[in-house]
Amino acid sequence: MFHRSILLILFAAVFFSCGTPENKSLPDNALSPDLITNPATAGKEHGKVIPVITFDKSEHDFGSVVEGEKVTFSFHFKNTGNGDLIIRHAQASCGCTVPEWPKDPIAPGKDGYIGVTFNSDGKSGMIHKSVTIIANTIPNTTELVITGEVKNQ
Repeated sequence: MFHRSILLILFAAVFFSCGTPENKSLPDNALSPDLITNPATAGKEHGKVIPVITFDKSEHDFGSVVEGEKVTFSFHFKNTGNGDLIIRHAQASCGCTVPEWPKDPIAPGKDGYIGVTFNSDGKSGMIHKSVTIIANTIPNTTELVITGEVKNQ
């Protein structure tokens, strides 16, 4: 019986200590999560007001890139839904890839661009990098991909 009590106390301590910290910091360029309302969980007051992010293409091949070169591509998208699109954050798969995205809401029917810059300095061979877009869409993540081949001079 004594061992069960100890196990119960240990279980409770582990269970309650695994929560996420309340003050988890966001990158300076990220919108506060308080501004993002995911329509799937927002409740009845939002009805069917759902933004939809539609990209012309979600993958871009840079082809051959000379090592040390920085290349940029802008992914064009349109909000084809019926609610304001808010992009909370864009996260690259590595530090050599830097995304830029609109910080203001995109109204239904309007469009925008996600710029992705790849720095090939110190890289060689085939590359495959991704950028994950986090927005108030369903699903709330969208992946963009860049590929290419870095060649040494």
